[in-house]
Amino acid sequence: MPKVRTTPIATQGRTLVILPTFNERPNLEALVLAIRSEDCDVLVVDDNSPDGTGELADRLAGSDPGVLVEHRAGKLGLGSAHIAGLRRGTELGYALLVTMDADGSHQPRHLGPILAAARRSGGVVIGSRYVRGGSIVGWNARRKLLSHSANLYCRTLLGIRVHDCTSGYRCYPRRVIERIDLDRIVSDGYAFLIELLYRCLKAGVPVTEVPIRFQDRIAGTSKVSTAEITKALKLVPRLRWQRAAPRGLEVVSADPEIELNGIAARSPGQAGDGAASPVSATGDGGPGPDRS
Repeated sequence: MPKVRTTPIATQGRTLVILPTFNERPNLEALVLAIRSEDCDVLVVDDNSPDGTGELADRLAGSDPGVLVEHRAGKLGLGSAHIAGLRRGTELGYALLVTMDADGSHQPRHLGPILAAARRSGGVVIGSRYVRGGSIVGWNARRKLLSHSANLYCRTLLGIRVHDCTSGYRCYPRRVIERIDLDRIVSDGYAFLIELLYRCLKAGVPVTEVPIRFQDRIAGTSKVSTAEITKALKLVPRLRWQRAAPRGLEVVSADPEIELNGIAARSPGQAGDGAASPVSATGDGGPGPDRS
């Protein structure tokens, strides 16, 4: 059984940021401190990292009751780490649950706009690289093309209009997670991100994309393998065949102007200086949201 730090903390109305980790010791402390400075609590879900990430997390938790740690027996995968964190946050009663990579690519300074959008919409919010104002730093042209192509593939086959289906920087209200049967999720790794998003859409949950500046990892090595990418590509048609694309759903654009690097970034759907317009995520066909 995983070991879980259970220090009693007041969670009502608060946000928990879930950090799945495996060999992220060089990045962890600065990231946790930055998240705590945004008035969010942290749950580190560590897969028995041989570099001592789990021990560092325990030390941080020992001096800060807003930092929690779950130790798992081994490298069990990104998807199961997200599920473990989402379940733990739900059990503890947090209002908002955020998933974030622990490698420094997801910046805590974007938490403010993401959480504001979640409170306003009541739905899932994605920190998006691919809406107007979003960007990627540190990737070569091949990696950018691969990511763009993967997202186009997801949008086309699933019949949705989410621009960044593979972003792991997300916010889920607790009531959304309580509506989704996490036991029905069959994928792991990065395919998990696609499946959970699709299941939220099928359940009629609104989705908002907020532009972020994605920075390639600061230290360590990438966990994304060719096998992970292949699994994700194979999952998409399976989801499509299970049930036709969701209909009557929408991706609500983010705030009209969000400051990124000192530049006012306009959200998708905005015309001129007017208010942001909703961006429809309705497919071309298919039944309404899955109520089963």
